[in-house]
Amino acid sequence: MAIGTVLLALREDPLGGGVSAEQLRRIGKELENRGLELRRAGDARDARAMLHTETGIAAAVVAWDLPSPAVRGRGETPAGTSAEGSVMPTGGAEVLDRIRQRFKDLPVFLLMTDSSDHDLEHLPLWVSETVVGYIWPLEDTPAFIAGRVAAAARTYLADVLPPFFRALKRFEDAHEYSWHTPAHSGGVAFLKSPAGRAFFDYYGERLFRTDLSISVGELGSLYEHSGPIGEAERNAARVFGSERTYFVLHGDSTCNRMVGHYSVTADEIALVDRNCHKSVLHGLVVSGARPVYLVPTRNGYGLAGPLPPATTAPAAIAARIAANPLTAGAVSPDAQYAVITNSTYDGLCYDTVATARTLAASTPRLHFDEAWFAYARFHPLYQGRYGMAVTADALPADDRPTVFATHSTHKLLAALSQCAMVHVRPAPRAPVEHDRFNEAFMMHGTTSAFYPALASLDVATAMMDGPQGQWLIDEAVTEAVRFRQAVVRTGRRIAAAGDRPGWFFGVWQPDHVTDPATGSRVPFADAPVTLLTGEPSCWQLEPGAAWHGFGDLTDGYCMLDPVKVTLTCPGVTADGATQPWGIPARVLTEYLAGRGIVVEKTDSYSTLILFSMGITKGKWGTLMDALMDFKALYDTDAPLDRVLPHLVGRFPRRYVSTTLRELCAQMHDHLTRGAFIDALDEAFQELPRPVHPPRHCYQQLIRGGTERIPLAHAAGRIAAAMVTVTPPGIPVLMPGESLGTSDGPLLRYLTALESFDRTFPGFGSEAHGVTVDAETGDYLIECLRTPTR
Repeated sequence: MAIGTVLLALREDPLGGGVSAEQLRRIGKELENRGLELRRAGDARDARAMLHTETGIAAAVVAWDLPSPAVRGRGETPAGTSAEGSVMPTGGAEVLDRIRQRFKDLPVFLLMTDSSDHDLEHLPLWVSETVVGYIWPLEDTPAFIAGRVAAAARTYLADVLPPFFRALKRFEDAHEYSWHTPAHSGGVAFLKSPAGRAFFDYYGERLFRTDLSISVGELGSLYEHSGPIGEAERNAARVFGSERTYFVLHGDSTCNRMVGHYSVTADEIALVDRNCHKSVLHGLVVSGARPVYLVPTRNGYGLAGPLPPATTAPAAIAARIAANPLTAGAVSPDAQYAVITNSTYDGLCYDTVATARTLAASTPRLHFDEAWFAYARFHPLYQGRYGMAVTADALPADDRPTVFATHSTHKLLAALSQCAMVHVRPAPRAPVEHDRFNEAFMMHGTTSAFYPALASLDVATAMMDGPQGQWLIDEAVTEAVRFRQAVVRTGRRIAAAGDRPGWFFGVWQPDHVTDPATGSRVPFADAPVTLLTGEPSCWQLEPGAAWHGFGDLTDGYCMLDPVKVTLTCPGVTADGATQPWGIPARVLTEYLAGRGIVVEKTDSYSTLILFSMGITKGKWGTLMDALMDFKALYDTDAPLDRVLPHLVGRFPRRYVSTTLRELCAQMHDHLTRGAFIDALDEAFQELPRPVHPPRHCYQQLIRGGTERIPLAHAAGRIAAAMVTVTPPGIPVLMPGESLGTSDGPLLRYLTALESFDRTFPGFGSEAHGVTVDAETGDYLIECLRTPTR
């Protein structure tokens, strides 16, 4: 079995004639004798392709005079020397440049020929920073040259593993007997049962051999943050730019509860972004804090925007606290903690330095919930847009709160499910003593950590370390940009062809961007990919721009993340105007699901697609094909049993004689007629009246002090549990809030959703906190019992 792979990017064919070719053949043979597998490239294009696909390369030997494809085989001389004495670009230079962008510390040897002796002192300075040595094949023996390369490869392979994964692998390789939990003892227990054997064979022995107990001292302690685990956390702090990092299992939800529980205590005030995850509420329940909610903007598509900057100013925060009935019972009129979602589900990210500067006057602790944004530090496009960018250099101590950032690492980086991190950057106003924070860590963590999951956090960190991190994220950004442009260009081609209805799906993004080098405005679809992947201003939400539909913004305050792609359907516009006909996005996503394409989120007229490191051209090309097929089916008014056969099979009486266009028309009419859209907007903009803190409602819920009430009888009642409707995925009702009057926006909105579910079975919203009566289809809301009941 090969211990590693060596890339040989050489001009000469080792199988050809000549002394040099024979010497290269012997060097290759010696490398193979030392357990290395060879990958040969005859020009720069082949070498670049191998560097893209062969991530297991342990060393590279690159000829400086390696040809580019344009000169290969034509007999031209190697790159010459310019009049200034610097060596002109060669295929070898292209490959070296790609290596330093793609790999961290990969050992590279530059192969020189007799004719290039005089070029060594004229090589660009960056070359000597990239290579670890030079090879003149005729000056040393093949065994010696191969020995140098092999030794460098072994060192690289030993160092490429991050701390905890290296220790775990070493422990597993030792083949020690297990005398501790878990009871399967390295998987042996599973072999004693037919079902267990099937389970063992499916996952393989190595998984079970590395599922270990915290009793294995040489691997360190997750609670004490010692040994290889502690070393891995410290390495992650360096890579992610924090002062301290904690590895957390059970997801960003646990991280949010942990940070909230540490940062605010009973009857203290917390400023909470209304566009928050339910785990933030759980943290408030556990801590007993009194929330004051901050309301984000919304646009015509129903997408939640950022918090308007004016609402986070000190005077606005003070006024909001004073107007909230819950704060009358607070131990202090000042907030002790604030939590903001960054980036939002739909990809909107703040200028975090400016946000921290503004909120510092109102709270000493600021938590950015960055569940979907763990990659931000590793691409220049997001500079200053993530929590750990709030450094002492960016913001003086007196103007800086303590900043927490919580990452659901598995979502858009390469970690196993449930893997997450907490990053901490303390400020003098609210120091974070490790021993005290660790109490909150231990309350919410597990004493039975899954070591393969911890290893995946360690590996996810290593993948982001150095130039490879930017390369990986840049690839995802680039593919997202290409897909965005492909959708717009396809729409233009359809409109220009004139041989079919001229509509197509859109993308929520700027129509034009500005090239700062020239000052010229160019259509988004025609902009160079390098401009869109390298210039943050292309993605900023300019105040008043029609494409985003948000008001009350300032320059540079908010940016759209290109890897979160929102497709828009005909029917409404970003400013909320309704169109005569439309295609509700729920119909599109139902069709895509039937094609094996599962999107991340669906709103009424938009759907969200995530471009992670796993996205490929083939993958998004399949999506483009499905969009084109859906258009053809809509244009020809195909029968619904052909488009959505599973839906018709489940609800034949409702849909059996319906066509695709008829269904879209019925649903569009239902969504846009009357006050549905107005009620939806008002329900998220006009917050319900708070009556009790969340902890009080939870206590009543557990001790039988609540009851489920149909919407028709819910007016004036107090919610005992959070109600979150997806779409759009934002809490519409929090525990302790009043449902208001029967004709108020909240009950009108929930009643409209209830009616939609009855009218269009199979397309219902995910309403967390709502129980649906199986017989009547009524929405039931968990409410506090009234004093008379």
